[in-house]
Amino acid sequence: RKPLRALGNLAEGWVHLHLESIGHVDFLLMFTALFFPWFENTSVTQVSISPALGNEMDDVPFFDVQLPYELAINIFQYLDRKELGRCAQVSKTWKVIAEDEVLWYRLCQQEGHLPESSISDYSCWKLIFQECRAKEHMLRTNWKNRKGAVSELEHIPDAVLCDVHSHDGVVIAGYTSGEVRVWDTRTWDYVAPFLESEYEEDEPGMQPYVSFVRINSSLAVAAYEDGFLNIWDLRTGKYPIHHFEHDARIQALALSKDDATVATASAFDVVMLYPNEEGYWQIAAEFEVQKLVDYLEIVPDTGRYPVAVATAGDLVYLLKAEDSARTLHYVYGQPVTCLDVSANQVAFGVKSLGWVYEGNKILVYSLEAERCLSKLGNTLGDFTCVNLRDSPPNLMVSGNMDRRVRIHDLRTDKIALSLSAHQLGVSAVQMDDWKVVSGGEEGLVSVWDYRMNQKLWEVHSRHAVRHISFNSHSLITANVPYEKVVRNSDLDSFATHRRHRGLIHAYEFAVDQLAFQSPLPVCRSSCDTMTSYNYDLALTFPSDNI
Repeated sequence: RKPLRALGNLAEGWVHLHLESIGHVDFLLMFTALFFPWFENTSVTQVSISPALGNEMDDVPFFDVQLPYELAINIFQYLDRKELGRCAQVSKTWKVIAEDEVLWYRLCQQEGHLPESSISDYSCWKLIFQECRAKEHMLRTNWKNRKGAVSELEHIPDAVLCDVHSHDGVVIAGYTSGEVRVWDTRTWDYVAPFLESEYEEDEPGMQPYVSFVRINSSLAVAAYEDGFLNIWDLRTGKYPIHHFEHDARIQALALSKDDATVATASAFDVVMLYPNEEGYWQIAAEFEVQKLVDYLEIVPDTGRYPVAVATAGDLVYLLKAEDSARTLHYVYGQPVTCLDVSANQVAFGVKSLGWVYEGNKILVYSLEAERCLSKLGNTLGDFTCVNLRDSPPNLMVSGNMDRRVRIHDLRTDKIALSLSAHQLGVSAVQMDDWKVVSGGEEGLVSVWDYRMNQKLWEVHSRHAVRHISFNSHSLITANVPYEKVVRNSDLDSFATHRRHRGLIHAYEFAVDQLAFQSPLPVCRSSCDTMTSYNYDLALTFPSDNI
């Protein structure tokens, strides 16, 4: 048998066994002497490698030491997949241990595969682990090579797109006609694609615009220009379950991703709504601020009492349901330009003005200690978007008016990478463990592999990118126009009207490669389409069918 070189560390009563490569047994013997007190007096020359003896299901041979099977499993649980494969080549007994279902189930859980499953759901977790890694590799390859399926979500006629939001593949959009529509891009089947409001249908064209829309796994929320708020339960139907009305226009809207907390800001008031135990909606908290609210976010995972962060000019408020509004940050003459929150931190961009110009920065505050942790960046342009919640640990991505996307290292307070990504300012950005997706004011969506500092691909549309949301297998992008005026169909052609209504695209990369062999198209117009319909393409001629 080939000897195995190993290194053992004894920490807090558990053994961390790190197998490196085939070699001598000195380190393993040292580990054995440390772990078993009765072997402290055993000399190295007295220990030899022997074949498996005794009952292999109960006693596992660690050289001439017979360990119980349960103790061997506890030692092997600290090994990764490569080290388990090396152990499986030592002996038949070690192969049985290295292929134990408990070990491979733990590996699946550690790497995020099938997190909701239990160990009894599958009979061979090693095979499940291999299939999950193969699917993950296929998805990364499709992302890099732009392989998959793309869909343009159907638009409501005679209406302009106002706002878009998505959660886990479910997309909600609000229009100038006052209509709210929902798509489920996972199955393309939804019980209530159009969410009804309480306005009278006998007054067409008189409904106020939809100013904000938000969605999570169970709720959909829409705010209108007249200060009216509708809340729908996606599981019960298309009619609202609660209505709330402000005296003035709603300036900001937030919906928790975890529960049913809704926060709205109108004039100088911020209201947090939450259903009680009987299911009746009520005002959980109400706050008064000094200026008009620009940005509003709900802090996730706060427990019983909801917590929100609001920015109003140069003020940043921490709003706790059981407390009054508290000023988290305030510097006169330095307005806040963007905001994002995580469970423990809040990040926002500030614009430096006045006689002493310090440069525009992003400040990261601790929500528990309520103090500044980091001051990042020192740019001439304003920070327009920041993503802290979806970024990997110790990293954060931001977009700036200077057309650059920056990845910040929160451990060193330095810029880890700066990407010149767009022709105009960056309007939306998101990242994960290997890629960055950014959207610009010019309508360009760019996908980057930031480990290689390389742009993978890009797509273009006419209007600015206002929403980007992606996971491992899908991407949702929305191009929302600035102008919300509905063009008269009697004066303008249909093609002209389509220029000003906005677009929503859904990309799916987890598709069967045998069914979809072509990459995602740069343009979706066929060669026989009229030239007037090719107004929003980056190429002069369509290249789909060439």
